[in-house]
Amino acid sequence: MITITGKSVFGGVSIGRLSFYKRKQRVIKRTHVDAVEAECARFQEAKTTAAGQLKELYEKALADVGEANAMIFEIHQMMLEDLDYIESVENIIRTQEVNAEFAVAATADNFAQMFTAMDDAYMQGRAADVKDVSERVLNILCGVDEGIKQTEEPSIIAADDLAPSETVQLDKSKVLGFATMYGSANSHTAILARTMNIPAIIGLGEELSDKLDGQMAVIDGFTGSLYIDPDEETLALMQEKRRE
Repeated sequence: MITITGKSVFGGVSIGRLSFYKRKQRVIKRTHVDAVEAECARFQEAKTTAAGQLKELYEKALADVGEANAMIFEIHQMMLEDLDYIESVENIIRTQEVNAEFAVAATADNFAQMFTAMDDAYMQGRAADVKDVSERVLNILCGVDEGIKQTEEPSIIAADDLAPSETVQLDKSKVLGFATMYGSANSHTAILARTMNIPAIIGLGEELSDKLDGQMAVIDGFTGSLYIDPDEETLALMQEKRRE
């Protein structure tokens, strides 16, 4: 049995197999472009497509988790239309004569670092949002579909971290709990987990490896503990705790 301790964001006990969230791989390369205005137009077109996707996500979240939590995707739309964000991307394209993908990735890193460096915990949590928004634009630019892979049986979803859009698109009937390597208690994903009444632990670190995919596990959302391949005694204790 392996015990990994993180930070609980929602109490409760869930028992099931670990299913690691799979994303489609994508490599962002810096390439030189001569037609910088055409590249800016590519970015604008991807941004428009992303805004449409976010509107659809808002409608889905509205039905699944209520208006207060669906507001996440309105915030994402506002971030997408933020003039500083747009100017940063287009400025990088024009001054460095580079592809839109590289400019979006560089802007995302810069903005995320800026949010992370702030003293306010809420603003620090927005670093994940600007990354989520940028990932959406990058997927569109690269022609990559969002990677959502779930097992047929209900399972505990494990990941390095989960963006709000990824969380909302999961089939809730097959999610027993969330376990992530990173993340913050103020992240929208943590807020969504609480809204959905799903036991969740964040900050489990590098010990939560995808080598554990498919292993039986127990989330104790009260203590922030994740038990991998629990022994009979631990399993019996957790089953009793879940019944209580």
